[in-house]
Amino acid sequence: MAKGTHISALHDPMGSAILEYQKTGKAAKLRVLSSQFEEDEIPVAHLFRSEEDMPELEKTALSMARGRVLDIGAGAGCHSIILQERGLEVTAVDISPLSCEAMKMRGLRDVRCMDILSDEGEGPWYHSFDTILMLMNGTGIAGKAEGLKPMLRKVSELLTPDGCILIDSSDLQYLYLNEDGSFDIDLCGAYYGEVDYRMVYRNVKGKPFDWLYADYSLLATACGKCGLKSEIVAEGDHYDYLAKIQLSSK
Repeated sequence: MAKGTHISALHDPMGSAILEYQKTGKAAKLRVLSSQFEEDEIPVAHLFRSEEDMPELEKTALSMARGRVLDIGAGAGCHSIILQERGLEVTAVDISPLSCEAMKMRGLRDVRCMDILSDEGEGPWYHSFDTILMLMNGTGIAGKAEGLKPMLRKVSELLTPDGCILIDSSDLQYLYLNEDGSFDIDLCGAYYGEVDYRMVYRNVKGKPFDWLYADYSLLATACGKCGLKSEIVAEGDHYDYLAKIQLSSK
């Protein structure tokens, strides 16, 4: 594995929470801070949820997975474990060494600590995936709208000719909706789905990072410019959707 951008344990609140929960079965509050929203919290147990407790979009994605699977941003590995138990060959990837340690403790056979957008994998494992999962707002790792096309190009290079990317996201337009049906969105400003976050767990403070919530129109446009085709395969109850992305036929 080439060296890339990995999270130091000193600045990895989510990984710290995941590993503690894996070892003890309990965890403290994982705080989520943003300059744009009020403080929130991620229930750490939710990162270890079973298929029964997953939203329908995630269940749909898991039902569509086939062949060799790459789970990007696997976290605690809840999706990878289900697919491995079904007999699929799964590679779980995360930039957090602590999260990767927890996934290995859970029994995942192929865990890679790497930044899929920065690192170049070594060996045959790195290419020819039939399914690439990018769940729990998979567009987020693009950071900003301008990062969406480079992300799609990089990830699509890892697909087999008939493979697909299953990615979910949400349209944050509803946050700016007025009672009269109009929207308080500055069309001349930054894209409204760009959010900044910072996480804190106990005394572990993460560095600020950008996170992208892409509406489907933005995603579809980016796909088209990258020579990819996309379609919505499922929609959730709260402006969220699951999209299937494939290489365009030549």
